[in-house]
Amino acid sequence: MRHDHVISAKQLSRADIEAVLDRAAEFAADPAAAGDRHPGALLALAFFEPSTRTKMSFETAAKRLGGDIIDMGPVEYSSVKKGETLADTMRVVEGYADAIVLRHPKEGAAKMASEFIDVPLLNGGDGAGQHPTQTLLDLFTIREAAGLDDLTIGIMGDLKYGRTVHSLAHALTNFDVRQHFISPESLRLPRSVRYDLHEEGAQVREHEEFEGLLSELDVLYVTRIQRERFPDEDEYREVAGQYQLDAETIAAENEDLVIMHPLPRVDEIAADVDELPGATYFEQAHNGVPVRMALLDMLL
Repeated sequence: MRHDHVISAKQLSRADIEAVLDRAAEFAADPAAAGDRHPGALLALAFFEPSTRTKMSFETAAKRLGGDIIDMGPVEYSSVKKGETLADTMRVVEGYADAIVLRHPKEGAAKMASEFIDVPLLNGGDGAGQHPTQTLLDLFTIREAAGLDDLTIGIMGDLKYGRTVHSLAHALTNFDVRQHFISPESLRLPRSVRYDLHEEGAQVREHEEFEGLLSELDVLYVTRIQRERFPDEDEYREVAGQYQLDAETIAAENEDLVIMHPLPRVDEIAADVDELPGATYFEQAHNGVPVRMALLDMLL
């Protein structure tokens, strides 16, 4: 890795991505063998938003490498409630740990925080901005299921506020991939993201319906409509539940489809899809451990 911090998928080259995924594959094959890689290393978890998979997989990754974690805990019990700035919080936490994972509701928070500290900072999600470590585990999952070149990938759901979508779309421009984006008109990719993708030479197509498109895809990446990101509750209600994928639809259009989801899901993927051979979203979540092990190993 050529970087001190992992802030955005935009900073990752194909060589960076493949280096992380190759190291992750080694750890996935024998996680116990990494137990003495970083004895005594401490990873700080600073989560200003709720998290299950990102937080727990980073904790697992640190411990599997022989290290441990310190956790800032809920924001309401921290000095943030006393008015402490993010910059000051990060300066303090830097003195306690060898690396920091930050999740924050404000887009750009990770980039700003990284400018005040010298230990590696990993962006665990910044508002509707970026989620690069999620993207790396997504790419690992895609590579394991279908390879990473000569693919047609559909990305469906909340494309406006979905940080996992923004990160993944940028990272995929490093590979020979055709991207189809499926969303309601009001949740299309932000103009800035579309511009960047076109500048990077991405093959981008936008749609409002997924019926009839599934047969063209190798992978379908589904995201939930994120209620917590909407400034207007009425706007959320207009689009909630618009996309619902079930086993019958997949069987009729594309039995070989690889189905992914960063989780949590609400009602966009029916439970009967879980039994299909292409349903990889729980494996995708589990892949967060070896991928984050690889990142920590390379940064530390």
